[in-house]
Order: sequence, then structure tokens, then C-alpha cells
Amino acid sequence: IFFLLQFHDAINNKLELDAHFQKPQIEGSHYVICDNSPGVSNNTIELDKNLEEAELAIYYFFNNKFDEARSIVLSHANTSMYHSMGQAVFSFLEAILTFERAHILQAGDELQSCLDICQKYRRKNTISESIGKKIKKTAYYTLSDMEAHAELCMAEALLLKALLIFAEDESLTTLIKCGVKIRHCYNIYKECTITLSNREWQSQISKVHFESGVRMGMGTFNLMISLLPASVIKLLQFIGFSGDRDAGLEDLNRGYKTPGLRQVLCAVTLLGYHLIVCYILGHQEGDLVLCDDILQTQLQRYPHGAWFLFFKGRLEFMRGNLGSAEYWYKMSWRSQNVWPQFHHMSFWELLWVNCLKVDWREASLYASYLVESSKWSPTIYSYQKAAIMLMLPNLTHDENQIIDTLMTTAPTYKQRIAGKSLPMEKFVCKKTERYFCQGKWLCLPAVELMYVWNTFKVLSKQHSVADGIYQIIERKLNELKNTKTQRSYDADNIALCLLLRGAFYRQMKKNSLAMKDLKACIALKNAVKDDKYIIPFANLEAGLIYADENQVDLAINTLEEIK
Repeated sequence: IFFLLQFHDAINNKLELDAHFQKPQIEGSHYVICDNSPGVSNNTIELDKNLEEAELAIYYFFNNKFDEARSIVLSHANTSMYHSMGQAVFSFLEAILTFERAHILQAGDELQSCLDICQKYRRKNTISESIGKKIKKTAYYTLSDMEAHAELCMAEALLLKALLIFAEDESLTTLIKCGVKIRHCYNIYKECTITLSNREWQSQISKVHFESGVRMGMGTFNLMISLLPASVIKLLQFIGFSGDRDAGLEDLNRGYKTPGLRQVLCAVTLLGYHLIVCYILGHQEGDLVLCDDILQTQLQRYPHGAWFLFFKGRLEFMRGNLGSAEYWYKMSWRSQNVWPQFHHMSFWELLWVNCLKVDWREASLYASYLVESSKWSPTIYSYQKAAIMLMLPNLTHDENQIIDTLMTTAPTYKQRIAGKSLPMEKFVCKKTERYFCQGKWLCLPAVELMYVWNTFKVLSKQHSVADGIYQIIERKLNELKNTKTQRSYDADNIALCLLLRGAFYRQMKKNSLAMKDLKACIALKNAVKDDKYIIPFANLEAGLIYADENQVDLAINTLEEIK
């Protein structure tokens, strides 16, 4: 992959040489200026006008006025890079939300058209400049405003194109192609960072919009790369990537405070990180104070925006205010019907809100919506619905039939990305096998999923909610311990209950009770037959307790052992 990336850079240099011999092109009434000619001032006026229209389109989009936003970007989508980018983003979102091949192909065409338009506006180097670029630094101050923005839009379009290609085809060859595009995109962003502070801007408006784009791009790259495993980061550093979480968050915060075109995108990225990534992928808390500040501002500007209504629900969820969270999620769901795929995010959250409230009937309703309408992971959705239904008391014959069907079909939808199965889907497939091996029964399947998805964090915020979950775990553990009939997976099921109760106690800050359950769980290590994940997770909970108690060395040793 490393040598392919180097080869790609060589090809790019050749393309820059070839581009020198191309004549300036005219499209409709838009003159493409490729050098510092007297027409630059007109070009700058045109750029400012395009940025103004793009800003209006974003305002309409985040207020759910999708038709108005689309009509603006369509007006000059064949000539203006910002209008073309807007149209491409519309198509990209539709493709990602639906996962339908026709939409993916259309989005690919729109993004390629955007890249072609950006290429026309980019600086065309002379032969000597292209050769000299390898010897000395680029003279960024010689770029016009239009040429600088062309670089920025090029980076954004390349990134979206790479993600789209990966969504369409998950082979190793495609992975390499995506890596090449993302590396090229990353390098452009780095050059844009230098451009931002090394040139005199012809228009202060275009500088502000350019800065917000650079902050968003570099901030997002730094943040997302920093979240990858250490071994992957080392490889990425070898081929030119770097990831600094603090620098990424700083850039995104500065981008959010800059009143530019991508200010709202910086806000969405920060909300996504602090309200979703921190809670699902880690054990730290997100910055809820910052999120509250962002949402107060954005909901004043976009009072009916599905995205910000959703994030408001997520903020209340993370605070443990389940009733308020439910209200805002439903507001987001009902705020628009143009893209029903947006509803699925609210359905997912409402599912877990009702699980925490121990309202299994209502939770199964949202699980059904996801099974019927979402294409993101039918395997996970099918199992989740079955798991929640298994928590219902006094199941009817028809309900048992539905559960059997869901457990049978869930593994048939299993996906592979870059030749690898998704860990959560593999987990689900093992659980469906176990369901039939245990005589069509599972131990607390929905509570187990709540733990796996890190939803237990909410329990510490709302003790009245926590009590309902505790009672369920306690009853099942006593039932398993008091049963006289020995079954094949008794150790697995008891270990699971001990893990869940231990994790519950940790969230309640009852560390001594938690350690007692976790040690009892770990003691079943040799008896556990199938659920091998339980023991390392019990050790993880113990390690986190040591960390909370400031026993740093013991915590580190425990976590290293788990690895």
C-alpha cells in the first residue's frame, strides 16, 4: 500500500505537467481563471456570491427545507464548485442513508462532476513550477481566492468519493483505492492550512469561509485518526497520516466559533463526538456543557432541524432524563418526512430509552420499525427485536413463532467489509445459535445488549431507572442459582448475570459489591463454554474500578492483561 501511494503521487505530478498545456475553459457565463489575470477581481465577486448562496442552502437544509436547498444548488451545479458540492452532498447523504445501488451510482457521478469542476478552477502550474514544487515550497501567496477554495472543495469531494467507493465495494483493492484518495485529500488539507496563513486574501468573506473549511477538515482528520487502535495509527504515521485528538478538538472548536460556511458542520462533528463516540466507543464522559451551549445556539437558528432535535434528545439521554429524551427524539422523527431514513436514528435511540424504562413492548415496536425499514444491518436489527421480545412475559404462540423466524434469518444477512465480518454481527450470530442450543431460550438478552452498547452509563444518572434493571438481573441470577436441573450453559449464564450486576454496581459507585460479583464471575473462567467475552469484560470492569479508586498501577496491569 505504501509503494502504491508513492506511485499515486508520481502520477499526480505528471497530471500537473499535462494540465499546463490545457487552455482556460468557459462554461456558460462562468469564466474559469487559471492565473493571476485582471479577471481575478470578477472571479472573487463570483466566489463571494456562490458562497452566499451555499450558506443559504445550508440554512434551508438544516431547517428541513430540503426542496428549497436543492433548488439553490441545482441552479449552477454544472458551473460553480460550491453549487456542485451541495448537489453532490445531497446525493451522498441519500446514498449512505438508503444503501441502494442506484443512489450510490448517482452520488458517484455527482461527486465526479464536482471534482471535474474543482479541477478547472485549480491553479495550473507551468513545467518549471511543477518541477520546482519538488525542490522548494509552493508559493501559496500567489493563489487567488478562487484557486484556494478549489483546493478545499477538492479535498472534501475526494473524501466523500472515497467513502462512497468503500460503501459500494468492500474488496481489498477498493480499500487501497480509498486509502490513496484519502491520503491525497489529507495532503490537500495540510496545504490548505499553510495557504490560510500565508497569503493576502482578496475578500475577507472568502477567507472566513475558507478557514471554517480548513478547521473542519483538519479537525475531523485528527480526531478520527486518534480514535483508531495504536497499531493502526503507527501504520498510518508511516505513510504520512497523523492524529492528535486535542489538536482535532481545538480545530473543530475554532471552526465552530468561526462564522463560516462549515461552522454548522463543525458543530455537528463536535456533538457527534461528545454525545455518541465518547459513550459508545469509550469509558470517558463527553463534554455535555459544550454540547448544551452548541445546541442552545443551533436550535435558535434551526428550530425545526432534525439533526439538532436528535442531538438534543441524545444530550438529555446522556443526562439520564429519559422522558425529556423521548420527547426530543420524537420531535426529530416527526420534524420531516422527505428523508424517512433520518427517522431510523431516532428509532434506535427510542428503542434503548424504552429498554431502560423496562417498557419492553414499546421497545419492541421501535425494533420492528428498524427491521422493516432500515438496511444498515438487518442481522443486528433482527436479533435485537428477538432479544427484546424474549423479555416480554407470557409470550403467545404467534410471538414465539416471530422470535424463531428472526433468530433463523438474522445470520443470513451477515455482511463483510474489506473481507472481514463485523464483530457485532459475529456476536449476534453466536447468540442465535445459542438460542436454539438452549431450547429456544437466552439469559437476559436485551440487558446483555444494553451492556454491550455501553448504555449502562445512563444508569448512574438516574437511580430510579437503575432499580428496574437491577431487579431483573437479581431475579434471574437467583433463579439460575436455585435451579436443581443442571444445563449445559449454566456457567455461561451465571457468569453473564454476575458481570451485569457487577457492572451495574460499578455505575452506582458500589465498588466493594461490584468487585465481589466480578471476582465471582472471573472464578468461572474454566467453566464458561461459549461466552468467552464475559471474562475479559469482567476484568475490564475491575480495572476501571481500580482506576476510579486511583490504584493506577493495578488498573494498568489489569488492562494490559486483558489485551
